[in-house]
Amino acid sequence: MSRSGPPGPSTGADSPDARIVGARYGRYVVIIAVIALVAITVNTALTPPNGARGIAPGDPVPPFAAPLALGGLPGDVNVATRPEQGQAGRRPACTVRGPRILNVCQLYEQGPLVLALFVDGGSCPAILDDLQALATSFPDVRFAAVAIRGEAAGVGRLVRAHRLRFPVGLDRDGILAGLYKLSTCPQVTFAYPGGVVQSAALLSRPPLATLRARVAELIAAARARGWKPRRA
Repeated sequence: MSRSGPPGPSTGADSPDARIVGARYGRYVVIIAVIALVAITVNTALTPPNGARGIAPGDPVPPFAAPLALGGLPGDVNVATRPEQGQAGRRPACTVRGPRILNVCQLYEQGPLVLALFVDGGSCPAILDDLQALATSFPDVRFAAVAIRGEAAGVGRLVRAHRLRFPVGLDRDGILAGLYKLSTCPQVTFAYPGGVVQSAALLSRPPLATLRARVAELIAAARARGWKPRRA
């Protein structure tokens, strides 16, 4: 299907057209332009537009089924919540499953979920190494990632190069950017088993110790709600 998705997350600002207006003052114009560019870039990276800050705690995780980066499956992400929902999908997303599909419903049915949305550029994909480092320490947590407006070839190389052992999906048209209120890169969502968001999303890559603490908090909160790890 063909969709016109929302714009991807903000990762910087367009370079201004810094013109030299005179031999005497041109140097200062360029310096001021560079300072302004840095300020705009930092502000854009840290301030989510329109107040977007991810899915609010207590709200359900929007369902989706995305092609896996290494699955070779064509097509866009299915985000349908009912049958025959037009461009969103012909079948409800939660029912679309298979070995070449990242289905978020299938993941949160199995345990607590840590989901990272990222773009394949700059330092953003470094969050994948963090998830990889934590996956062995928290075997009952489901880790996953989706490349917003990702291309199979580039994201596939990324998955192979980092030897990722958790599923990485492709969102070619960026539909999840709107559904997950994405504005920064990366964005990490924490959800209880059953698909309810546990806490505020991380809107940037934190220190690994901070991410580890957030995953531990997710497990503790899930236990308090009655969830029991398979190894308990």
